[in-house]
Amino acid sequence: MTTIQLDLGAQAAAVARVVAGVRDDQLGDPTPCAGTSVAGLLAHLAGLTTAFRMAAEKIPVHGGPSASPDDLPPDWRTRLPAQLDELVAAWRQPSAWEGTATAGGVTMPAPVAGIVALDEVLVHGWDLAVATAQDYPADPASVAACTGFAEQSAAEGPTPGLFGPPVPVQDDAPPLDRLLGLTGRDPAWRRPGS
Repeated sequence: MTTIQLDLGAQAAAVARVVAGVRDDQLGDPTPCAGTSVAGLLAHLAGLTTAFRMAAEKIPVHGGPSASPDDLPPDWRTRLPAQLDELVAAWRQPSAWEGTATAGGVTMPAPVAGIVALDEVLVHGWDLAVATAQDYPADPASVAACTGFAEQSAAEGPTPGLFGPPVPVQDDAPPLDRLLGLTGRDPAWRRPGS
């Protein structure tokens, strides 16, 4: 069996740039994730970067990341970029892609966990960027890998907690828009008043 290895670096760097552009007065703003504010989404990113780093390192962690604004660490501006770097470094180790990995209380083949980690970073990065009116460059290789995963997941039926119901997009839509639609997001979503 060939083990697929992806590099999370390009997309993690894009997300770190978005995190740096979040203003304090935007923390209460809505995001494409229903019922989740910008602060809640940042808290979720902080939790998932730790959970998936530990998955790569084969350190079990119980429970899933929170999306509560109350769980946003006060040092999120420095912590999140550092955690993104640690996540990238962990998944650059060949051992991360071997055997199984556990994240959010779910054990899965390690290559699947790696793609889920990349998808979480990429898609939630878009959520954060569009909620805070920032540009968001999506790494084409990352989008392609995540789209393949999302298509397979959609074909297998709903996966509670992973993706919402697919949102139809045009056949000629850009690759990122197709991925967003597969993960239950409307690529045309914009923050209210923008």
